[in-house]
Amino acid sequence: MKAIWTFLQEFGKVLLLLVLLAGTFSYAMFQGGFVSWFLFYSFLPFGLYSLILMLYPLGDFKVVRRIKSKELKAGSYVTVQIQLTRKVPVPLFYMIVQEHVSTDVFSTQEIGQVKKMVNPWFRRKLILEYDIPDLPRGEHTFRSVELKTGDFLGIIQKSRHLVCEETILVYPAHININYQPIQARFDQGVSSSNVKFQQDTTMATGVRDYQTGDRVSWIHWKSFARTNDLKTKEFEERKSHDVSVVLDRTPTPAFEDMVVLASSIARGVMKKGAQVGYFSQGSTVQQAPVRSGEAHQKQVNYYLAKVQGDHTGAFADVLKENATSLIRASALMIVTSRLSREMVDQVSAISKNGQAAVIFLVRHPAVTLNADDQQLKGLAASKGIIVKELNKRQFSSVFKEVKHA
Repeated sequence: MKAIWTFLQEFGKVLLLLVLLAGTFSYAMFQGGFVSWFLFYSFLPFGLYSLILMLYPLGDFKVVRRIKSKELKAGSYVTVQIQLTRKVPVPLFYMIVQEHVSTDVFSTQEIGQVKKMVNPWFRRKLILEYDIPDLPRGEHTFRSVELKTGDFLGIIQKSRHLVCEETILVYPAHININYQPIQARFDQGVSSSNVKFQQDTTMATGVRDYQTGDRVSWIHWKSFARTNDLKTKEFEERKSHDVSVVLDRTPTPAFEDMVVLASSIARGVMKKGAQVGYFSQGSTVQQAPVRSGEAHQKQVNYYLAKVQGDHTGAFADVLKENATSLIRASALMIVTSRLSREMVDQVSAISKNGQAAVIFLVRHPAVTLNADDQQLKGLAASKGIIVKELNKRQFSSVFKEVKHA
């Protein structure tokens, strides 16, 4: 039905043009004189142009989009260049070039598309540039370019979508954080235990008397040969500072700040040479194992660039379902915006395996903990869990704050 209506509209426009041309010509023929013929010849170029424009296909245009950088950081800007070329130089006295992109790229400008009007005339090549400031985090797709033009009389109007897909990935902004391993402070009174020790069996620091339970590989055979007494190699104990970062994807106004904090913690941990893992669950599951290195950092950044606050269930259920994979690091860091009794219980159950546990409660600067949150914070502290309430302004000193939490 829509196709029939479109055809009737186009046919009506052609019929109107032909009627106008025939009418002015007939008037000039029957009336004669300068005025009637002047009227006909004045209208003739406009009428013919409208007919030519109607026959000219906008598909003759080819579009190429150039984006100077396809991996950007939230809050930065990008320059987009659109190049239009065509073969037939039909004069176009105006053309509107309209960019169609994913819905939230231009949210800061309160528009859904970019429009520019140009005057091509006989030109075969057009180049347009525009800037997108304050890019939001996420994966954004530039889908197509729409061209619109028309005649002088406003009777003929044409449009054409030229498909030209390009995708840019905007990584979350991050704040430089001086990461300090939480486990290093447990023996200083901040918490009671929960420190994972690993023995470096590659370097012996001395020998001691043999004790029941020592491995055979630890026996110092040279000392045994000299003294005939069993001696065991003594190794340096080192602490494991591996960290698992868990992001709560429950929808909240503070979600973007939570992503910034998760990104900053991951970068800060790896910058110190420690290993970090990442986990979040919503409509999809994002999981990066506990590792380090540049490639791993890119993988975590990629997940954080695409993550959305789309989890509809209880966050405590997510922790319960994935407890096995979350106990592999020596420190568990939860990034959320709300506390619950169920969440505290689940974090406590996970941290019983010898993990340090911190819950970062991200809030707006104007929002403070209510009585229920204060009670839950006390409950968490009694279970050896640190709860730190903070806002974006405090991210840079987050681990200094944790030390005194």
